[in-house]
Amino acid sequence: MNKPKIAVIFGGCSSEYDISLKSASSVIAHMDTQKYELLLLGITQKGEWYLFSGNIEKIGNNTWLNPSDCTKAIISPDMKTKGILIFRENTVESISIDAAIPVLHGKNGEDGTIQGLLALAGIPIVGCGILASALCMDKNKAHKLVMLTGIKVPKSLVFGQNIDVCQIISQVHDLNYPLFVKPVKSGSSFGITKVLYQEDLATAIFLAYQHDNEIIIEENIDGFEVGCAVLGNDDLTVGLVDEVELLDGFFDYKEKYNLISSSIHVPARIPAHKAEEIKEIAKVIYTTLGCSGFARVDMFLTPNGDIYFNEVNTIPGFTEHSRYPNMLKAIGMTFEQIIDEAISLALPQ
Repeated sequence: MNKPKIAVIFGGCSSEYDISLKSASSVIAHMDTQKYELLLLGITQKGEWYLFSGNIEKIGNNTWLNPSDCTKAIISPDMKTKGILIFRENTVESISIDAAIPVLHGKNGEDGTIQGLLALAGIPIVGCGILASALCMDKNKAHKLVMLTGIKVPKSLVFGQNIDVCQIISQVHDLNYPLFVKPVKSGSSFGITKVLYQEDLATAIFLAYQHDNEIIIEENIDGFEVGCAVLGNDDLTVGLVDEVELLDGFFDYKEKYNLISSSIHVPARIPAHKAEEIKEIAKVIYTTLGCSGFARVDMFLTPNGDIYFNEVNTIPGFTEHSRYPNMLKAIGMTFEQIIDEAISLALPQ
């Protein structure tokens, strides 16, 4: 029996390019090559596509892009091909694939763009589809939909393009400081500022607009962040709830990937009944936003036990030290089992 051909897509036109390389190399290292045939598709930061045939260590240390390991290739949008076009010296070769795993963080990866290309090509997607990816990337729309279920979300205001900064500042007087100023569509805390005083608001607004044409200004939620790793389509598996302990500031890009003054606790140091409540709310959020395959649902837990929705990461970090695999490892799943189950959910049954 032929092994299913699985394309792993890494890199991408995103500020999170480096993290994608680390996640992808980890995913590839834990895929069962006895069960699957792997095709590795790298996208440069300029948007060039290559089929990579070298050692996976070169992906992790960003030396993958070289003439000896790379051949020009693209996903064909033609459903008859249902796969990859490889451009060799004098020929174009096509290879059909059974599913693709986009390990692309942030814009052009988690926002529905790559998912749209795969859907157009008729290639099953390992992970969330077009709509869920686009919704979860849009903090404003995700919050509005989740709020309709009765789940609490932070109080916020949203502003589009070409709005005068003074006008924005005048409209946020009903929000209580500290405030978070965020691009509406961005990943890994890029462009996000925690603002303690009004005189710092303008700088934060300018920074957020560098990452998106819409910004959202939210009230700070007193408490700490908790997360749930969710795996599945209809029958959902949820890992142990984790907890982000911060000594100062907020869980920004530097903290997420270096843990300089923060710690991740699995399981979260909370009562068992509260952990179960958080897991049930995570399932509601996951379902409400149309997620499939896998995603990490992040929330805040306040000192009085209230739970607020923060965001959903449809392609969370997948390194050995990332939150998503570690929450599922805590219920007995190996990294290999997590990847295998995610692929199985995408393949035709």
